[in-house]
Amino acid sequence: MSFSIITDSTANLKKSFLSLNGIKTIEMPYFINGKEYTCTDLDGFDDKTYYENIRKGTVVSTSQINPQQIADAFEAELEAGKDLIFIGLSSGLSGSFKSARMAKAELEEKYSQRKIFLLDSLGAALGIGLCVFFADMYRKKGFSAEETFEAVSKIRDRMYQVFIVDDLMHFKRTGRLSNVSAAVGCVLGIKPILKGNAQGKIVATEKIRGRKQAVTALARKCFKLIKDTDVIGITYADCKEDAMLLKKCIEEKISPKRFIIEKHKPVTGSHIGPGALALYFVGNENVRNM
Repeated sequence: MSFSIITDSTANLKKSFLSLNGIKTIEMPYFINGKEYTCTDLDGFDDKTYYENIRKGTVVSTSQINPQQIADAFEAELEAGKDLIFIGLSSGLSGSFKSARMAKAELEEKYSQRKIFLLDSLGAALGIGLCVFFADMYRKKGFSAEETFEAVSKIRDRMYQVFIVDDLMHFKRTGRLSNVSAAVGCVLGIKPILKGNAQGKIVATEKIRGRKQAVTALARKCFKLIKDTDVIGITYADCKEDAMLLKKCIEEKISPKRFIIEKHKPVTGSHIGPGALALYFVGNENVRNM
């Protein structure tokens, strides 16, 4: 392959897809009762047990990827004579992207003939994963690393990420919701609609009464804002039936070339909590501000 694509495990893509397309992954850990875990493949992830334990009060903590982990992954590709693109978790949610910048600074002088491109996804889960999907698509079309980076940067800026949760306490506990005052919580059947903004942070946008109405509200966002139907992503945290309902609602008006529908992996899943349902699609240039 002309260059390497590297991402982190929060990209929420199956191991089979990553392996088939030669995409490298850096694992991001999570911790339960002080014990470290990683989720290396979605197929083996028991989301029902994981999210049910969180419902029962299990506290999950997470840790960013350190610069040495990223430097090691980068150097393996650089030593093989390859340029690389790294696509990682939003800098608005984690310090891991800062670690990537540190790794690049450490290596770019040593490998001065190689190019290292860092793409801050400004997203999480399939907000990263769809950027990886497009990067692989452009690479298969023969784009260089630089051309792919420029093309996917534009896709990233048009990536709309919108979701609902059952309980805001997980965001409040970890400080990942930027405008907590705008969301009073999921009480009396009120479901806040949340999104990733242009800075890659999570904000509340509106409130909907009732779970089913909230699911259909996500579909309406898609109808209103989607511009590219190559792929639509959906992730779910132990609520597969709602994910299938959302897919069905979307298909009433839109026929994307591909859906990617996956369990929401445990690292970012610990922040959104059980019952979270997220939708990802490509809109226009200003969609993150809508």
